[in-house]
Amino acid sequence: MSTFTEQIMQRAAADRKTIVLPEGSDPRTLSAAARARDAGIADLVVLANEAALASCEEDLSGIRIVDPATSPYREDFAHTLYEQRKSKGVSLEDCRRLVIDELYHGVMMVKTGQADGMVAGAAHATSDVLRPCLQILKTAPNSQLVSAFFVIIVPDCVYGANGAFIFADSGLVQYPNSEELAHIAISSAHSFRSLIGGEPVVALLSHSTKGSAKGPSIDKVRDAVALVDTLAPDLLVDGEFQLDAALVPSVGEMKAPGSPVAGHANVLVFPDLDSGNIAYKLAQRLAKAEAYGPITQGLARPVNDLSRGASPDDIVGVIAITAVQAQASPRPS
Repeated sequence: MSTFTEQIMQRAAADRKTIVLPEGSDPRTLSAAARARDAGIADLVVLANEAALASCEEDLSGIRIVDPATSPYREDFAHTLYEQRKSKGVSLEDCRRLVIDELYHGVMMVKTGQADGMVAGAAHATSDVLRPCLQILKTAPNSQLVSAFFVIIVPDCVYGANGAFIFADSGLVQYPNSEELAHIAISSAHSFRSLIGGEPVVALLSHSTKGSAKGPSIDKVRDAVALVDTLAPDLLVDGEFQLDAALVPSVGEMKAPGSPVAGHANVLVFPDLDSGNIAYKLAQRLAKAEAYGPITQGLARPVNDLSRGASPDDIVGVIAITAVQAQASPRPS
């Protein structure tokens, strides 16, 4: 277990939150719930019916089990959802059907304060996980965009925050424009503070450093930097940078002399999802980095999407991260 994982689990255990796991029909979810309970990092709610639990070999004592189809809250959830969605042409009967879906039921638990956060995606596509979140939870008051990032921990690395980085967006927003890129940068800085700790140093990346090349993609990055400077003037951010100029002090000084970010970045903002996704997988496979994510940022309440190849240990790690995010995001009153 890495130092980062240990610290996140310790922080989660110090102020336990309630995390709902909707995919109780998946054995990995049940195993993760038992491990998270044993580690004391969260109070768990698992959504599952009796058939799904019949073959379960895990001891689930101390874990709350809810079947959405028979939940005593389903009618209240349906009416709450109807009031929120009726302007979109959604009927009460539609809502009654939706809230017995495990993902919608889980999000409604978060919406109504019965849970502090949700972790799903081991058995569902990202779009299925995020759809009810965007419909029901919506974006946080200080956010205009939901995006995703990875925490990357590179062993024996002198760059970043002792080898720790945020890579964004590496999981959700495919082709951000300059405004979206600016909001990704700002959200990622907040995520760095809350999960890794310390001062975020944000570099917006490109194949150009400070005008060494020209083109629309470079203009987009420059415009995003200017917008961040306007929206978050206290944030340490600069660009456009090639990766080596962002990370290596000697290269940063040569290519961008005088920049407080060049050579010192710990938050890397990529110009599109292609480059961000490729970069995190390169770091994971070639540098043997630990990669945690995709972690969602910008939602009103924390919900995180898992890789469909996630192991039980992966799920436990995301439960801990979600719990720490929830510590900074109070339940609705």
